[in-house]
Amino acid sequence: MTSALDNLDFLQTKTVADLVQQEILRMIKNGDLLAGARLNELSLSQILRVSRAPIREAFRALEEAGLVKLEKNRGAFVREISAEEARELYDLRATLDEMTGKCLATRITRGQVDELFAWLDRLEDAAKAVGPYFTLNIAFHDRIVEMTGNTVLLEFYRRVIDRMHLLRRQSFAAPDGNTPSRLEHRKIVEALRSQDPERAGAALRAHVENGFQRFLDICAT
Repeated sequence: MTSALDNLDFLQTKTVADLVQQEILRMIKNGDLLAGARLNELSLSQILRVSRAPIREAFRALEEAGLVKLEKNRGAFVREISAEEARELYDLRATLDEMTGKCLATRITRGQVDELFAWLDRLEDAAKAVGPYFTLNIAFHDRIVEMTGNTVLLEFYRRVIDRMHLLRRQSFAAPDGNTPSRLEHRKIVEALRSQDPERAGAALRAHVENGFQRFLDICAT
């Protein structure tokens, strides 16, 4: 297995542990590491071609971020999210998304609107495959938050999304699972284009709340 670290630039601002942490997070996002999976320190050190010390340091940082659970005499595991925590994460994300919509609607530019409509086209093209669609979906929402120019909002949003990766893909697991998501995306972009903060905030909140209901429906089957 070729390590993605082979292709990373070791910037002076990044430690080896930082890069290991980023790589483990990438593996969680891509579904290579699922909730409940055991993280083998020796195996990861061999795969990533680093010593075991930065692996352990990365585990501790990921535990603080709520992504990894360290158990005495058992090792490290990708955290499993309880039903209650899932609800809390969706509630928090809904609040952040609503704030994003209200903030961006008052300042969005014509160029940004055009960019978001181009994102919709890309999402339509990727809709037949869960993997590409899932990745683009995350990037689309991240870009909307980024457009607000609020760096603190973006930082907290990304922390929430990182933890929500532990609930990865369930809402898109069913046939045509991304169809409602795509329709809601168009409503979001149209609401942002209207520059009506209440409409935009409501569209983004509804999308998250509907996503949570889809998640519950999949879990119940």
